[in-house]
Amino acid sequence: MTAPLSSDVFASPPSLRPYQRQAVSRVVEHFRGSDDPAVVVLPTGSGKSLVIAELARLARGRVLVLAHVRELVEQNHAKFLAYGRQADIFSAGLGRKESGRQVVFGSVQSVVRNLDAFTAPVPGQGAFTLLVIDECHRVAEEKASGYRRVIDHLRAQNPGLKVLGLTATPYRLGQGFIYHRHHHGMVRGEADCLFRDCVFEQPLRLMVKQGYLAEPRRVDAAVERYDFSRLMPASSGRFREEELNRVAAGNRATPGIIAEVVERARDRQGVMLFAASVAHAEEALGYLPRGEAALITGATPSAEREAIIAAFKARELKYLVNVAVLTTGFDAPHVDLIAILRPTESVSLYQQIVGRGLRLSPGKTDCLILDYAGNPWDLYAPEVGSPKPDADSEPVQVECPRCGHANLFWGKRDGDLVIEHFGRRCQGLVEDESGKRQQCDFRFRFKVCGDCGAENDIAARRCHGCQTLLVDADDKLKAALRLKDARVLRVSGMRLEAVVNGHGLPRLKVTYHDEDGATLSEWFALETPAQRGAFVAVFLREHLRAPGSDWRPTTPEAVIEARRRLRHPDFVVGRKVGRHWQVREKLFDYVGRYRRAEAAE
Repeated sequence: MTAPLSSDVFASPPSLRPYQRQAVSRVVEHFRGSDDPAVVVLPTGSGKSLVIAELARLARGRVLVLAHVRELVEQNHAKFLAYGRQADIFSAGLGRKESGRQVVFGSVQSVVRNLDAFTAPVPGQGAFTLLVIDECHRVAEEKASGYRRVIDHLRAQNPGLKVLGLTATPYRLGQGFIYHRHHHGMVRGEADCLFRDCVFEQPLRLMVKQGYLAEPRRVDAAVERYDFSRLMPASSGRFREEELNRVAAGNRATPGIIAEVVERARDRQGVMLFAASVAHAEEALGYLPRGEAALITGATPSAEREAIIAAFKARELKYLVNVAVLTTGFDAPHVDLIAILRPTESVSLYQQIVGRGLRLSPGKTDCLILDYAGNPWDLYAPEVGSPKPDADSEPVQVECPRCGHANLFWGKRDGDLVIEHFGRRCQGLVEDESGKRQQCDFRFRFKVCGDCGAENDIAARRCHGCQTLLVDADDKLKAALRLKDARVLRVSGMRLEAVVNGHGLPRLKVTYHDEDGATLSEWFALETPAQRGAFVAVFLREHLRAPGSDWRPTTPEAVIEARRRLRHPDFVVGRKVGRHWQVREKLFDYVGRYRRAEAAE
């Protein structure tokens, strides 16, 4: 099948920055050898529309460029016209529904409602060869979503359709990373992600350092802040609006916060405020200078929204308050103060918010960031890729003991020491004997198949090695509870002791106890290398709060001294052998119908 992209050069195209040329080159190279959907990551304000225009110019076949708002459709279309080329627009919001030219810029809502306009007369002839999706982190995994319906329709016309996504933040709440592999040699998202490869990523820090973006200057607010620290996101990854309201709306700190924003904005050109909820936004608006501020929410009528945005861009309004609607697809380069009055669920959302103020503009030297919600994010830190497990967690680097890849997981530190992390599997990519890159198979946390001994993900239902259905943790507990010679402990604590056995040899005694004081114990010897190796294999691999670390204690006292690095199991199953009890099974990371001790009221 003919490759959809060519490296032919046309006369006097717009000048691309070095990283933009590199992004285009990587895309061309990828699609010459693969039909796998790909992603390019470029920070907000880095000129994604120019990269899109260059790729559309190089394309040999038909190109459809999709965006979720008409402002982006118009912006991307304008950049392509700068090449002296013509292209169609298919967007009800822009009053145009054209789809006959080689290149079409459309809104996903209009295209998905008019798929017949994008049907080739004869399959393979006149079909689209390249689909480009701007702000591609908005593409949902569900097959019935608008973007997925467009992709399926175009693939029915051309099975070799190339799909490219561009975004500043390749992360979706509730889903994680939107692509599987990164060109730096690591796995980020699940194996079934729509987008397979991130072929190019330009770091935000480098963009600022090279002068392509305004410097974000975060300052500590001088007044009282909102305390969102006790809130945790719902299963969707988002905070509940009623909980945000409880903290923010009517908070006695709001008048002082807005007064400080106004004071700091005295010499600023444009100010955006990101509120926690509609009620909170309305309250904040009431304290801003009358006639200089406006509010946009998801319920703002389209015509009113357009008028407000136009007035703000024309600098007829200085302050623009919004509630989660202007984090992407909004371009007002003169914005030089961002006030964050809400918690952000991820570093990606934080980057989207701050990114509204990083574009360059005449007379603008930096962008002031005022955070009144105590957001913990480092603007330049990479996304971890999984929901934050608790408020005390932070990104930590964990080296894989097998391939050496530096993984980024949620975890906790004690000084420089990582004492806990929540990673399951190494994210590194390694080459097999045939030269094909595969994900490293080292697992930090796992459950063992009773049939073949393979280590599986803690949430796996079937063994990846022998395909045997893995025994459910609840079934294990239920079976043990039926046995007369078994003891099941709902573990509420673990005690470590240095003892000597009947021969006077030192031993580490580990005692597990439940809420009623019942106990089960096991003993470990650490004198010889073989004994220490066995201790690592049968105890440390599961008990370490930061599994995979190279900690190798040589005495019971060393283990006891560093007990903060260890965790206890949720359940322990013991069997009676003669007059004594032996630990036979330990269940960690338990999720099921039985109550864990830590859930006791």
